[in-house]
Amino acid sequence: MQYQWYPGHMAKAKKIMQEDMKLIDVVIELLDARIPYSSKNPDIDQLTKNKSRVILLNKADMADARVNSLWKEYFESRGFFVAMVNSREGTGIRQVQDIVNKACEEKRERDRKKGILYRPVRAMIVGIPNVGKSTFINSFVGRATAKTGNKPGVTKGKQWIRLDKYTELLDTPGILWPKFEEQTVGLHLALVGSINDNILDTANLALELILKLNKSYPQALTDRYNINQPPAELDLKEAGKILEEIAIKRACLQKGGEADTQKAAYLLLDDFRNARLGNITLEYPKYVP
Repeated sequence: MQYQWYPGHMAKAKKIMQEDMKLIDVVIELLDARIPYSSKNPDIDQLTKNKSRVILLNKADMADARVNSLWKEYFESRGFFVAMVNSREGTGIRQVQDIVNKACEEKRERDRKKGILYRPVRAMIVGIPNVGKSTFINSFVGRATAKTGNKPGVTKGKQWIRLDKYTELLDTPGILWPKFEEQTVGLHLALVGSINDNILDTANLALELILKLNKSYPQALTDRYNINQPPAELDLKEAGKILEEIAIKRACLQKGGEADTQKAAYLLLDDFRNARLGNITLEYPKYVP
């Protein structure tokens, strides 16, 4: 199955971001810690050339802590300032201001030499849909400033937010890019909810998730649903049998008592997206599809 989503408003948002970039000192990019490779928009790298860059591995509480550390080292080795955060709970938020200040040290020194002492740092917040930018901003600022939601596309327009007299934030809508060169990237974005569910085959997506979990976190399914331990190697047909077993265990049944695999698929995806299956990361540094 092909996974792709690039509605017109994203192309428009990209153009606006490009225009606003001349006003910006530092770019804060939120990645989903469960899929740091797939959630890193290559278009943002192009838009932000010559800007100081901060990467926040958001939803770090949902990801595998060991792999979080590997990704932090990976991005730091490539010149990014990096922090791991849980925007919903506020974990890691305090260190972000310090990291932003470090990222802007050279800019402030240039301003000082020009006699400019009090111009605030302007930071642009960027990321893919549903990565948690608005929730991060609300935690960072300390009040409900940006709209939040659990589906992609909640932030529609440009929002400037004054953090303090030294920092201004520019929120931006979540954007993807026109074409995923690797379909695994599209799959991972769909799994975490960054692609509109209405255009997806949910049952097939759940089968793909079963294959991935069985390979890297085999206990996740058995512990959550009390099902038999699947064999080490699965194909889609065998994954379908596991989805049927999950449906029966969770009473997802049609009339006549048959397994409702569509309902079970929604259940499985929701459990994964809300970390009820445990702390799971789908990608490792130097990731190869």
